[in-house]
Amino acid sequence: MTDHQPVRPVRPTENAMRRALKRARDGVALDVTEAAVLLQARGDDLEDLTASAARVRDAGLEAAGRAGVITYSKSVFIPLTRLCRDKCHYCTFVTVPGKLRRAGHGMFMSPDEVLDIARRGAELGCKEALITLGDKPEDRWPEAREWLDAHGYDDTIAYVRAMAIRILEETGLLPHLNPGVMTWTDFQRLKPVAPSMGMMLETTATRLWSEPGGPHHGSPDKEPAVRLRVLEDAGRSSVPFTSGLLIGIGETYEERANSLFALRRVARAYHGIQELIMQNFRAKPDTAMRGMPDAELDELVATVAVARHIMGPSACLQAPSNLVAGEYARLIGAGIDDWGGVSPLTPDHVNPERPWPQIDELAERSAAAGFRLEERLCVYPEFVQRGEPWLDPRLLPHVRALADPETGLANQGARVEGHPWQEPDEGFTSTGRTDLHRTIDTEGRTSDRRDDFDEVYGDWEALREAAVPGMVPSRIDTDVRAALATAADDPTKLTDDEALALLHADGPALDALTGIADELRRDVVGDDVTYIVTRNINFTNVCYTGCRFCAFAQRRTDADAYTLSLDQVADRAEQAWEVGAVEVCMQGGIHPDLPGTAYFDIARAVKERVPGMHVHAFSPMEVVNGATRTGLSIREWLTAAKEAGLDSIPGTAAEILDDEVRWILTKGKLPTTTWIEVVKTAHQLGIRSSSTMMYGHVDQPRHWLGHLRTLAQIQQETGGFTEFVTLPFIHTNAPVYLAGIARPGPTSRDNRAVTAMARLLLHPHITNIQTSWVKLGQEGAAEMLRSGANDLGGTLMEETISRMAGSSYGSYRSIKDLIAIAEEAGRPAKPRTTLYGEVSQERQQAAIASDGHLPELLPVLGD
Repeated sequence: MTDHQPVRPVRPTENAMRRALKRARDGVALDVTEAAVLLQARGDDLEDLTASAARVRDAGLEAAGRAGVITYSKSVFIPLTRLCRDKCHYCTFVTVPGKLRRAGHGMFMSPDEVLDIARRGAELGCKEALITLGDKPEDRWPEAREWLDAHGYDDTIAYVRAMAIRILEETGLLPHLNPGVMTWTDFQRLKPVAPSMGMMLETTATRLWSEPGGPHHGSPDKEPAVRLRVLEDAGRSSVPFTSGLLIGIGETYEERANSLFALRRVARAYHGIQELIMQNFRAKPDTAMRGMPDAELDELVATVAVARHIMGPSACLQAPSNLVAGEYARLIGAGIDDWGGVSPLTPDHVNPERPWPQIDELAERSAAAGFRLEERLCVYPEFVQRGEPWLDPRLLPHVRALADPETGLANQGARVEGHPWQEPDEGFTSTGRTDLHRTIDTEGRTSDRRDDFDEVYGDWEALREAAVPGMVPSRIDTDVRAALATAADDPTKLTDDEALALLHADGPALDALTGIADELRRDVVGDDVTYIVTRNINFTNVCYTGCRFCAFAQRRTDADAYTLSLDQVADRAEQAWEVGAVEVCMQGGIHPDLPGTAYFDIARAVKERVPGMHVHAFSPMEVVNGATRTGLSIREWLTAAKEAGLDSIPGTAAEILDDEVRWILTKGKLPTTTWIEVVKTAHQLGIRSSSTMMYGHVDQPRHWLGHLRTLAQIQQETGGFTEFVTLPFIHTNAPVYLAGIARPGPTSRDNRAVTAMARLLLHPHITNIQTSWVKLGQEGAAEMLRSGANDLGGTLMEETISRMAGSSYGSYRSIKDLIAIAEEAGRPAKPRTTLYGEVSQERQQAAIASDGHLPELLPVLGD
């Protein structure tokens, strides 16, 4: 029996309760202290609280067009496996391999068992397949690992994905997935196969996890910080997500209030929490917490009411209909608007002693409280109506087959039957403003922002608050002169404090710093300023990732959206070869209609047309997108891409490799750890990459330092980086700037300091430092060549990303232009290959012969 007992609460004073109730009645925002007081409301005080909460709920339902409606989902419960690596002290769902064997069960349900339940559910009119399972059982139980290996699955998530696809195709039910703690990459793998997912937060009280005897002690997946990260990753991935609290497991009222505010913070930041479940603890025999008292109904009612006040009118709140002891009217009166899943076929395997109510009875009891019961899908109507990016295009036909097009609720007359799960039919076809790389200079953007500016990026006000800590400057106490001396003597011995002091250098100290960096550059790579004759091909700008710094991404219906066909990509590569190019650099938006194999098609199309062209393509974000869409591992996908013609990858999508900054800049982009995984894997496969850093937005020099240290560490391990590219933030049309959060790009001081410190901090591991004429112009690029840079990048021929963001420096520089920049810095210029090798005489002659006279399809000087 657990020795962890709940902390005895101190009853609030009458005055405190009266003040808190008045604030709730008046609709004033509550704080944690007031919420903790209201959680203890009982008797008349509780009636007062629930009355005001019900008014908030009713206002939200009316605004949503569902006045007087309470919803439920007709579902089947599929316990895919009851093995788990956690040891929660109240759980009877989880078991051990021996018990499963003795009962004649496998370690996982077989596909036939899963589909039998789903098919019978479809026959009864169910529309949701609730797939619940233990967390990562293969990490604890060898038997689980053996089962997965024997059946051809890399991990449990792979089996969940496979079963979800079969349920969609063979039964028509919509999977709602509860596989426990998921990583960002897990969300990318599962989003195409399930319209919604979920995981209970349960509590943010860390002591219940960390202290011996606590209900979550010994359960790695129940650490509150881990579970909050899952909720945030769901929001970043635009996954409609269900969460909630388990009340009465030993938390204090203050801890419960803090948990509610944590849920509100996530919901507000990402707009992705589709429902919150307030679940009351029920003690079960044969568990460590069998002697704990059940959470009383008043506890649940008060928690629902406080949750309604904290989460607001638009939130969807659920109380499980089988755990409320028949007190339906009290829960409706407290502010719920949903009864959760109700199954006519399967029991609640987590609470098997509590049978579901009959749907007719639930409708009658709801009607008695003044509400009409209506069926919804596992994904809530708001997300059905939002569509992309919340619903993957591969799921849209399945959801639309069961949804009422007007309300987003379940279509009662819909036939539940399987439909093919496949990539969208559109494929690679030429669409939209395919000449944008030219007309952006003549006609400009249609608008400075997308029509969904206020929704797609998350909550701007929450972002402003989140950005403040990261933008606070560091205090610098280190002697800059001593740091300069270390840099001049041996930059590899610079401490973090010294490096940070130099990143803040200005005036004569900055001049001295750039001089040291320039001298080191001369010693390491000589005076030649290298450049490459290359062509950028941005094959689509349709993207729903939600990067807040990006002005390039468009929805497929936006006026500036475009996608190139494979022939158009190959035509551009062929023309580039004709004018002397040795490389094409190809990147695009994360287009929801393009299959994960599209990247292979792009590389293959170029190689078939121009076998000698170096294909430098696909950022780590595109790599992850391709891998998750195809169901391949990152290593497998990169191997296939290399076989298709991929030669190297750009190290873009790095922005700042610090998640404090990264999650302000981006909504759905890959986290730092995944970027590192992709780059290291590519290097291990012999696919080299560049490295980059975008700076001057919501960052500070301490973030630059961490980023540069990370790159140096990777290079020491793999040796796969060809260069480091500085990418000053272009603010003009960037959403995060238009929203008033980011600063207007880096200063000239910032650019010089970053370039110089890149030279010093990456020495001797990354020897090539590239500056961007696209972002800095001729004079700015020349100044960086005097500050430690030795490379000017490429001729580009066309470039859309920076110019959509507002760069005014064009998209093409002739070889003569690049030589002129080098001469302005007092240095000779020299062509190079992607891997910094010698360029053949044939290629050099072709480039010089065509210099400044490009084919009509390409943007011409003077356009």
